[in-house]
Amino acid sequence: MRSLSPDIQSIGRLAKTKRDMLGLTQKDVAGLCNVGIRFLSDLENGKPTLEIAKVFHVMRALGLEIHITPRGPR
Repeated sequence: MRSLSPDIQSIGRLAKTKRDMLGLTQKDVAGLCNVGIRFLSDLENGKPTLEIAKVFHVMRALGLEIHITPRGPR
């Protein structure tokens, strides 16, 4: 998979793509991560007000990592 820009829509698309690649339903991942199906749907649809700890938890469960690095000068 290629690296994506770190906006919530890109993170959500990446989570959905990986879930689909693993052949898992939203219900499967929600149960695995102990989050609601609604939360997972909101994540995949790029809702901007999600709890970041839960986002990290779901991404780890899907085998994905989020890396944050300082931006260069503007």
